[in-house]
Amino acid sequence: MIYLDHNATTNVLPEVLDAMMPCLTTEWGNPSSSYAFGSRLKTVVEAAREQVAELIGAQPREVVFAGCATESNNAAIQAALKAAPGKRHIVTSMVEHSSVLNFCKALEKEGYRVTYLPVDSEGLLKVADLENAVTGETAVVSLMWGNNETGVLFPVKQVAEVCKSRGVLFHCDAVQAAAKTEIDVRQVPADYLSLTGHKFHAPKGVGALYVRRKAPFSPFLHGGHQERGLRGGTESVPLIVAMGEAANQARKRLPIYDEKVCALRDMLEDAILKGVLNTELNGHKVQRLANTTNITFHGIESEALLLLLDQAGVCASSGSACLADSDEPSHVLRAMKPGSTASRQMIRFSLGTDTARADVEAAILAVKQATAALRN
Repeated sequence: MIYLDHNATTNVLPEVLDAMMPCLTTEWGNPSSSYAFGSRLKTVVEAAREQVAELIGAQPREVVFAGCATESNNAAIQAALKAAPGKRHIVTSMVEHSSVLNFCKALEKEGYRVTYLPVDSEGLLKVADLENAVTGETAVVSLMWGNNETGVLFPVKQVAEVCKSRGVLFHCDAVQAAAKTEIDVRQVPADYLSLTGHKFHAPKGVGALYVRRKAPFSPFLHGGHQERGLRGGTESVPLIVAMGEAANQARKRLPIYDEKVCALRDMLEDAILKGVLNTELNGHKVQRLANTTNITFHGIESEALLLLLDQAGVCASSGSACLADSDEPSHVLRAMKPGSTASRQMIRFSLGTDTARADVEAAILAVKQATAALRN
């Protein structure tokens, strides 16, 4: 198998599995218990919290564990709205993840007004559009750090500064950017920032939300005293430990991430764009994540090409894995190129640090053979 879909999910690292195994076997207590067998796991949870905090330059107490990024995104937006009940306006973009867009659509039915900022043909967002959209009625701005389909990076530092100067809370969905590019919340003063473990080699089922100190926050899930009363539900200690170790490993790999991954991504991308007729890059050439390339194969339906690639052992996608069962074309490509057929004829390839040159060479051959078969 040649796995080129790391933006969908990642394998669990051996170091991560080793770290979580004791919590699945011998150390299986409940950290809320009063006796030592359970309560000693509080220390384990806090150690993982420190590891996640270090990945993004935060203080441990600013990290709240969650079940997934969808929960974190929803929780942040809801907290901001509850903090300012008189403000009924939200600003986001047309290319956000479905967990933000669908929540915003649900909020519109409750009477909230949502402004969906456009992007240009390269997927870039203009800060001027944000400045024009924010009003005295704006409760929260929710914008992603890096796009999950194209890898395009938003100017989050400038966004955070605009929000701060206008007194508006800023939530950043950093799910795709975490462990692929440096994130430092001391330099990018977001009020909330979402993460999920399975995008950087932890198991699925655990996420985290950074909540800046003094940023307003009320529980999205009400329950017991867990997470200092900010998120109810018995802690999944094995998954939390796994996310902590995955964050630790990611921090170690980050200095060489671009150098290792970008060259292979460019090799794949250049070979396809130069060697396959009627192909086109989607997204900015430079201002994007080092691992992601999104290419339109004009005249070829995405699903047909993906089927042949799958038969050749190559894993790729036509967009977000969360929308894989939808018949709708990519909303990201539709926002970038309205009226184009690109949204139904594109493939996203996303590499990882374990991607080898041989994998890329085999994928290039498979793409050329598949496209030739479909065009004959």
